[in-house]
Amino acid sequence: MKPAITLPPALQAAGRTHVLQRGHKLSYFGGCDYFRLSSHPQVLRALRDGLRNFGLNVSASRMTTGNHPVYERLERSLAAFFGSPTATLAPNGWTPNAMVAQALAGRFSHVLMDERAHASLADAARLLDCPVIKFRHRDAEDLARIIRRLGSVKTLLMTDGLFSHDGSVAPLREYLVVLPRGGTLLVDDAHGAGVLGPTGRGTPEHAGVPTSRIIQTITLSKAFGVFGGAVLGPEKLRADIIARSGIFTGSTPLPLPLACAALKSITILGTNHRMRENLSRNVAHLRHKLRIGGIPVPELPGPIISLVPRNKDEAGRLARQLLAAGIHPPFIKYPGGPENGYFRFAISSEHSLAQLNLLAAVVTAQKNFNLPS
Repeated sequence: MKPAITLPPALQAAGRTHVLQRGHKLSYFGGCDYFRLSSHPQVLRALRDGLRNFGLNVSASRMTTGNHPVYERLERSLAAFFGSPTATLAPNGWTPNAMVAQALAGRFSHVLMDERAHASLADAARLLDCPVIKFRHRDAEDLARIIRRLGSVKTLLMTDGLFSHDGSVAPLREYLVVLPRGGTLLVDDAHGAGVLGPTGRGTPEHAGVPTSRIIQTITLSKAFGVFGGAVLGPEKLRADIIARSGIFTGSTPLPLPLACAALKSITILGTNHRMRENLSRNVAHLRHKLRIGGIPVPELPGPIISLVPRNKDEAGRLARQLLAAGIHPPFIKYPGGPENGYFRFAISSEHSLAQLNLLAAVVTAQKNFNLPS
């Protein structure tokens, strides 16, 4: 009998870059709050003001009596930040892909999906009522081979933008070259939005590609540090979501205080360019320290560094060494990552150089790692 799956130890925030675990204060390189906006004083003030002014939630779907002006303001703000014709809010970060699939069901002959796409994309693909074919991870040549074999088809291509298991990005420019006419590219940009690109517009901006054939889905719980999700795309897509998505029409939207906090978070991230500079500096610094310490981590654009222990003993040894140094060991097993688990270190703009140096020193003292393939 397999052992029961249990939750990891509970964590509690203790400042912007530390957590409490079983009474111990530890440097924290887990989670994906890349700018620590979840604890930014202005964001927290906006949350409190929203609670005082509007209450907790609207207790109704937006298609009945729950279409509050704050939601419309947030959608306009997101559309402006990302340079998109429209933004349509989702109740959480998992559901934007499913909302798109519900809106477009029956309109494509095939779905082509990266083999390591996020589980929310795989869930959404089931709603599209057409065959789903997976291509090799980030492999435009394999994608082109499949498209040639299929011939004249109407395709929806589904991929993560920034892959959370290692910080790599999808080659969107190459995908658009081989995508058939009439095809559409759906990019789950949960980890790229706010992080990649000169202005933080995400993977399409990082790749320097036009978005006329791209649907971009995002979450507000990563770079923006709050909660909820959104679909970015043309007016027609928004109209289809409102008309055809049961998730949109039948669910209560995110609580109003969180929507107010998201508005402030977008403003901060849109005006404080130094935050992205600090994040890039911290990622580059840690990669450099690991390389000179003998761990050849690749040069990837995402603020994530992943290391795969060669066996359970080495995983346990590094976890104990990290704890002894006052660092939370972010060992995870997650879809898309190495099967037996791995250490995923998520870097933020707010980590100090001392924290980064200590992490590098502990990790390079062991050295026995593989890198995600």
